[in-house]
Amino acid sequence: APSEGVPASLGGVDKVGPMATEVERLVYKAKLAEEAERFEDMVGFVTALAKQKTLSVEERNLLSVAFKNVVGSKRASWRILSGIEAKERETGDPARADRVGGLRGVVEEELAGVCTALLDLIDGTLLPKDATPEGIAFYNKMAGDYNRYMAEFATGPQRESAAGSAAARYDAARRAAEGLPTTDPIRLGLALNHSVFLLEIMGRHTEACEVAKAAFDAGVTHVSSLSGADYRDATLILQLMRDNLALWTEEGAEAGAGAGVGAA
Repeated sequence: APSEGVPASLGGVDKVGPMATEVERLVYKAKLAEEAERFEDMVGFVTALAKQKTLSVEERNLLSVAFKNVVGSKRASWRILSGIEAKERETGDPARADRVGGLRGVVEEELAGVCTALLDLIDGTLLPKDATPEGIAFYNKMAGDYNRYMAEFATGPQRESAAGSAAARYDAARRAAEGLPTTDPIRLGLALNHSVFLLEIMGRHTEACEVAKAAFDAGVTHVSSLSGADYRDATLILQLMRDNLALWTEEGAEAGAGAGVGAA
């Protein structure tokens, strides 16, 4: 079969030879795993990379992509199984519901494992190495997100703990992001995900709308001054915010909170 060549995202392939550094090898392996959609392998590579150095913007994005895809598939599985389990209980078949519930419990354990692994990496390795406002905001936002994911399936005191941790980390990220431009993707993504947390986990419909609207209004005022990738990234998040605000305003007027779309 003819060769399809090296994907553009695998930049620097010429460097990955006998003289390549360990960091270069790990970055290449992470990009290769992303191309092959082997995201659990990618998590392993970016975790090893994080223990070698302070991550660059590109490397932070690799970290985000790796964990987002692993946790995303498990969150989707959990939602499907939860829906099936509820339907089985409604139809009066507790045995089938229990079997589905058992599988849901397995997924919850896997979700908790992924989230805990990232949170430990953030607090034990990533944050101690990066004292920049961008790094502090980025990693605390991620910590807020992954505590939010745990709050989605946890119950009782565990849910309260995860929600409280998410709130604290979003607040820490917000303080760090105050000095960033209002169009910065980290700042915009933080406001987007924080607003989703306020609505879906805390049930604070009005506050969620206020957080999203303030960030949207501040960002859209200056987005026209951007170009290239910066413009693309900012407008994508602003569009998600606008969609959420439209949905929440409509559903809030009818029956209260509605689900929102997060950036990660």
